[in-house]
Amino acid sequence: MAITRSGSQDMGSGSVKKLMVQMAVPAVVAQVINLLYNIVDRIYIGHIPGIGGTALTGVGLFAPILMLITAFAMLPGSGGAPRAAIAMGQQDNDKAEKIMANCFTVELLLAAVLTAAFYLWLPGLVRLFGGSDATLPYAVEYGRIYVLGSVFVLIVMGMNVFITAQGFSKISMLTTVIGAVINIILDPIFIFVFDMGVSGAALATVLSQAVSALWILKFLTGSKAVLRLKARNMPLRRPIIMPALALGASTFIMLSTESILSVSFTSSLARYGGDVAVGAMTVLTSLNQLISMPLSGICQGGQPIISYNYGAGKLKRVKEAFLCQFLACTAYSTCFWLLILLLPDVFAGIFTSDQALVAYTGWAMRIFLAGCFSVGIQIGCQQTFMALGQAKMTMFMACLRKLILLIPLIFLLPLFFENKAFAVFLAEPVSDITAALITFTAFVTFFKKLLKEGKGA
Repeated sequence: MAITRSGSQDMGSGSVKKLMVQMAVPAVVAQVINLLYNIVDRIYIGHIPGIGGTALTGVGLFAPILMLITAFAMLPGSGGAPRAAIAMGQQDNDKAEKIMANCFTVELLLAAVLTAAFYLWLPGLVRLFGGSDATLPYAVEYGRIYVLGSVFVLIVMGMNVFITAQGFSKISMLTTVIGAVINIILDPIFIFVFDMGVSGAALATVLSQAVSALWILKFLTGSKAVLRLKARNMPLRRPIIMPALALGASTFIMLSTESILSVSFTSSLARYGGDVAVGAMTVLTSLNQLISMPLSGICQGGQPIISYNYGAGKLKRVKEAFLCQFLACTAYSTCFWLLILLLPDVFAGIFTSDQALVAYTGWAMRIFLAGCFSVGIQIGCQQTFMALGQAKMTMFMACLRKLILLIPLIFLLPLFFENKAFAVFLAEPVSDITAALITFTAFVTFFKKLLKEGKGA
């Protein structure tokens, strides 16, 4: 049965390539704009007169907690949205609505726990992450305001994927456009005009996320949605929520290990390179997100097409959608890699006017992102397995690059190089390329077998 509500896309018929563009372009725009929430904050903070470099490093120390909040936000949604789309392909919209409502309940429960925990433990955690006496106050000042608004972050990141899964890619994009525009307007007003510094940056982000959250709830409870958020479906049911959480666990691991990874990088770089190396890592983390989040947007556009048609048994369309997704991911990561190699100082200069930090970051960038061309291969394959409902395979792939390869390499490679900071940065490209090779090999091996089974999970 086609999705027929006004403004949504029909996943089961028509040109797959055209549908992929219609779904992926708004999703990519949404991801890039969503990334602006944090990058715009860092750009403005990095240019605060007198304290820009130190404040930027301090806010960067909050990054592991921000990543954990994002990971928990995506745990229900990233697993629930593909399962809801598969259910829609199987003509079971009632089940799809129950999946969505159960995921919303989990988001609210997680928001309550995370807000209390991170607000209380923030100073100790930042110190553990490598915060110095100079940078700790900025991290706590920014972080506590952000944490108080984390309920909005969880709703936006956890529930917007259900709008995309229903075929409303443009509505999903508007969620992040509205929030980002508000954030970009409020940031300079709060930071510079009201002289609120990093507190102003955090407050601007929270207010913009709150507006986006209200936009999502208004749409999902309104008449235009194919799947509507209803109170009667919100009580948790184990057969409904557990498969969604099992599938979403791979995204959670992938994002939460970013937090562990950030701690590993900052603690090692604080030891081998000092505050300037930690500041460089803040910029590199933002650039890494400029690679991964558009790739995630491409896959968010492809996921409903793959999931719906897999549930409907239309395997030719599944293959075609995967190929479009894979080529788009690979092309993007390769183009970004070329830009980084050619213009490292230009990218570094966007984030700070501290010339010492710009010079160090430009040097580190060519090392750290030397293997980013391969990231598109890994994400394109991994996210296809998620769209097909393959929880175990996506779990393995999520663990592979960071837990199995990258984090150990951060601590092992400095044992073999005289320049310890160089060795820490080198761990990233080594793990990127190795993980891409393993993931692609596994994908080629198992993809055909899954299609032969020809049924949704």
